[in-house]
Amino acid sequence: MDVVVIETPQLGDRSYLVHDGTVALVIDPQRDIDRVEAAATAAGVRITHVAETHLHNDYVTGGLVLALKHGADYLVNADDHVSFSRVPVTDGQVLHIGRLSVRVVATPGHTHTHLSYVVRDETHDGGTEAVFSGGSLLYGSVGRTDLVSPHDTAALAHEQYASVRRLASQTSPDAALYPTHGFGSFCSIGPASHQETSTISEQTASNHALTDANEDHFVAELLANITAYPSYYTHMSPLNAAGVGPASLDVPESVDAEELGRRLKAGEWVVDLRHRVAFADNHLQGSVSFEYGRGDNFTSYIGWVIPWNQPLTLLGPADEVEQAIRDLERIGIESPDTAVGPEPGALAPDSQRTSYPHGDWSLLAKERAPHDVVLDVRRPEEFEASHVGGALNMPVYELLGRMAELPEARTWVHCATGYRASIAASLLDRAGRNVVLIDARFKDAAGAGIETVP
Repeated sequence: MDVVVIETPQLGDRSYLVHDGTVALVIDPQRDIDRVEAAATAAGVRITHVAETHLHNDYVTGGLVLALKHGADYLVNADDHVSFSRVPVTDGQVLHIGRLSVRVVATPGHTHTHLSYVVRDETHDGGTEAVFSGGSLLYGSVGRTDLVSPHDTAALAHEQYASVRRLASQTSPDAALYPTHGFGSFCSIGPASHQETSTISEQTASNHALTDANEDHFVAELLANITAYPSYYTHMSPLNAAGVGPASLDVPESVDAEELGRRLKAGEWVVDLRHRVAFADNHLQGSVSFEYGRGDNFTSYIGWVIPWNQPLTLLGPADEVEQAIRDLERIGIESPDTAVGPEPGALAPDSQRTSYPHGDWSLLAKERAPHDVVLDVRRPEEFEASHVGGALNMPVYELLGRMAELPEARTWVHCATGYRASIAASLLDRAGRNVVLIDARFKDAAGAGIETVP
């Protein structure tokens, strides 16, 4: 048995191609299935089965399209209410895929109908098992339990506690563990580990879901760690239950200068993908900054900040536009328009250009006036841990709906690294506010003489 890992760091997820050298099972594929197909071609195997651990809340699955394209069986929990044909599977069922034995294990918690899959090569008695745990048992923690309904959160946390223990007890200690979430995904919760590989025995010794003997204590700790998650999650599970068609990854022809100018004047969402400092120095008035290529924040935050299902135009260099289209297709934002080019002024020469100042903490220390506002756009738990004295906290994902609460004053915007602050600064600039971007790490503020509390 061989396991090929297909990573999607933009969403903190992994998909898997599991094969015996001839036939393959794919688990939790992303919507851009060409990466899975390339892995299968490289391994010289045929995809005969595609399995979902659950109806995903953080991305649109490519499972249905992949299964239909390859004539593969599509394994989905029999209890999931879906609008397409699938091969229904249930707890305890064992499937045979070439030399592979695949045992289905019910692991409710992340969702009511969550499944895990335990895979073993039948030709090797006692051979190492592989456990594909989706959003159940993760490295260091478990999948969050508040994505189904606020009323179900506590009950699902109790189910999560029982499920991961059942899963661990039904697999061999040396079984390799392959979760889908937990690599930066907002679907994980609690003290998730940054390790790249693990086994059931390692998790039994270190994962708080398996080491905490008090179920009520574990549940209370889990619920206390629940934080906000991207607003686009609301749309993912219904889309996956309905069945979504193939991703469209082609870059459309650029809109012309007149049309781009019209969209800017009409207040449509024109997203500039360039570096945040380049944007601050010179951008088309009315556009917003979602810097592409620095870290893995783009997909989550654009789906979180910009209202769902709004017309979108991506502005930037060809390679970044192409990758951004792929990223957006993964979360159901389909076929955005584009304006491709390295310099926005050339794309809409008759449109007004503008800028706003930016700098590090020393600029704030030197130029902050008494009535200026320091706006911290980090998450509330980050703000509570430490913040600039006198700062206001408004998470970037709440800014559009709460901007009227801010005083009409020069506003210095910061976050932990500058990325979220650049989004917020562009939104404020778009609204005609007097804004300064603090493009610096929050941990450097005190060293620059900025008072931080506590």
